[in-house]
Amino acid sequence: MVGTNGTTVAKFILVGLSDLPEVRFSLFLLLSIIYLATLAGNIIILIAVGTDIRLQNPMYFFLSNLSLLDILCPTITVPKMLDMFLSENKEISFIGCMLQLYFLIDVVGTEIFLLAVMAYDRYVAICYPLQYTTIMNKRLCAQMAAGTWISGLLNSLLHTSFTFTLSFCGPNEVNQYFCDIPPVMALSCSSTYTNEMVLLIEAGILGSSAFVITLVSYIYIAFAILRMSSTQSRQKAFSTCTSHLTVVGLFYGTTIFTYVRPSSRYSPNQDRVISMLYGIITPMLNPMIYSLRNKEVKQALMRVIHQERFTGRSQN
Repeated sequence: MVGTNGTTVAKFILVGLSDLPEVRFSLFLLLSIIYLATLAGNIIILIAVGTDIRLQNPMYFFLSNLSLLDILCPTITVPKMLDMFLSENKEISFIGCMLQLYFLIDVVGTEIFLLAVMAYDRYVAICYPLQYTTIMNKRLCAQMAAGTWISGLLNSLLHTSFTFTLSFCGPNEVNQYFCDIPPVMALSCSSTYTNEMVLLIEAGILGSSAFVITLVSYIYIAFAILRMSSTQSRQKAFSTCTSHLTVVGLFYGTTIFTYVRPSSRYSPNQDRVISMLYGIITPMLNPMIYSLRNKEVKQALMRVIHQERFTGRSQN
C-alpha cells in the first residue's frame, strides 16, 4: 500500500545488539538487571519526594521530574530489546516505529532542557541563598518544569513529522536496536537534505544553548565554592559538582554527537554503543549521582521504611 508520502514500507526490521546465540542470554540478563535497577532507583526517588514534606522544595521537585524521565527513557526501548532477545522477532510496524521515535526524542529533548533548569536552580541556591526561596518560588518552578516538557513535545513533533513524511520504498532494516532519526532517515528513498539541515540547526541551537546554560551555571557555582571558608565543605561541594558534571557531560555529549552531525558521518555500530550511554546507562546513574547519595533523601527513605514497618505491625 502506498501512502500519500510515497511510503511502501509497512514495517521495519530492527538490528539487535547481537545475533550470536551464546551472548544473547547474557545480554538479556544484563539489560534486565540494568532496567530493573533503573526503575527501582527512580521509583524510590519519586516515593521519597512525594511522601516527605521535608523534600518539598525546588531541587527535589526538579529531581522528581528527572526521575520520571529516567523511567520513561529506557521503557521506550528496553522492553522491545528484551523481547527481541527472547522471541527473535525484530519487526516493528511503521506506526510503532513512528511512536517509538516520537516518545524517545520527546523524553531526550525534555531531559536536555531539564538539566539546564536544574543547573540554574543550583546556581541560585548556592550563589544567592538568601533570595533562593523568593526567586525559585512555586509558580516559577511549575512554569520552568512545564516549559521543559512542552518544549520536548514540540521538538519531538517537529522531528518526527519531518522524518516520517519522507518516502520509504526500499530497504526496511533499521541499523539500530530502536527507531531513531539517523538510522530511519538513512532508509529513505527521497532527499533528506532539508531534514538534516533542520536537525542540525534546531538541535544544535537548542542542545548547545542548554549545555552552555548548564556549564556557565556550574562555573559560577565553582567560584562560589572556592569562596567557602571550610575546606571540608569545599571538598564535599566539589565532589558533588564533579559527579553531576560527569553525568551531565556524558548525556549532553552523546546526544549532541548523535543528532548534531551530517549523515555522511553516521556509523551504525558506533551509534549503537553511544545510544546505550544516554538511553540506558545515564538513567540508571542519575538516581545514584543526584539523589541516593544525598543525606536528606536517605533520611526520607528511612522514615518511609520505618513507617511501613510500623503500619505492618499495627495491622498484624
